[in-house]
Amino acid sequence: MAKLKLQNLQKKYRPDVIPVKDISLEVNDGEFLTLLGPSGCGKSTLLRLIAGLEPPTKGQVMLGNENLNQAAPGDRNMAMVFQSYALYPHMTAAENIATALKLRKMPQAEIDRRVNEAAHKLELTSLLNRKPGQMSGGQRQRVALARALVRDPEVFLLDEPLSNLDALLREQVRAQMKQLFKDQNKPVVYVTHDQTEAMTLSTKVAVLNQGLIQQLDPPSRIYSHPANEFVASFVGSPQMNLLTLKCDGNRAFLGKHQLELSPIATNPSQILLGIRPEDISLASSEEEATIVGQVYLVEQLGKDNLVSVKLEGSQTTLRALLPSDRQWENKTIPLAIKPDKIHWFDIQTGDRLN
Repeated sequence: MAKLKLQNLQKKYRPDVIPVKDISLEVNDGEFLTLLGPSGCGKSTLLRLIAGLEPPTKGQVMLGNENLNQAAPGDRNMAMVFQSYALYPHMTAAENIATALKLRKMPQAEIDRRVNEAAHKLELTSLLNRKPGQMSGGQRQRVALARALVRDPEVFLLDEPLSNLDALLREQVRAQMKQLFKDQNKPVVYVTHDQTEAMTLSTKVAVLNQGLIQQLDPPSRIYSHPANEFVASFVGSPQMNLLTLKCDGNRAFLGKHQLELSPIATNPSQILLGIRPEDISLASSEEEATIVGQVYLVEQLGKDNLVSVKLEGSQTTLRALLPSDRQWENKTIPLAIKPDKIHWFDIQTGDRLN
């Protein structure tokens, strides 16, 4: 049986305000589930329902065999890490970490042992006597993580804990977190709108939009086989090219180029093509099937350039990741698309077809 299980969970504030519409999922020991989606998709509300900070309108939150719907937040044995750190400014790091343990009236020797052990894991030993105002954002976030860690909860809940950190600190703390929660072997539910965090930290990702799960899969599957147009457009940087093409039988037309449709159930007059910029390359001279276009924008990304190309014979544009050691501005170039990397979506529903 799943350690944490959500069954048909819904949260309705008003008939027209339903941030969580119908969510069912499971998280076992050792699994790191990320709730990924844009602002307003319901991911933070869902985390609050799990924590008991909001009562569900419908559905159940189960921990093992126990229904937690009526349990107070403090009785759920879950540890939550907030975006804003939520540290007491008048307390030292050690006192902040030990807060929950003191409320449990735990012996001081055991409190000291747990605090020191967590501080060692998160490289906070030299900072234990400092107050939050004397620490950097990254250090404060690690104190908040240590406070959750010492409780030895059954479930860890994290609400965008890295969003207030700069890019370098975010990368450092993210690496520490990945190892930390791997060692804990407890269910983790993590909320973010940052797909890099979702892809690097998670064992599985739930992509949310408008209060519903669009796809629940391992990160590699989310990236390589998006379930619909929304997931395809939201996951991946640079963003996937999504183009509406006319069809005739088993052919789709991209500018002057014809693409063979993979076997699909319908025979549409239009179809949505998805192709990631990294799956478009400069065509070699011996290739017959190429797409020719005029470069009109080049964005430097370091190792690669993101090149925007207007296709010959149409107003359609493609973005491709091409080597940065060449000049692309205003050039007419031939591009090749990898057929096995093409994603086909239904033009009406947005659902995946191949």
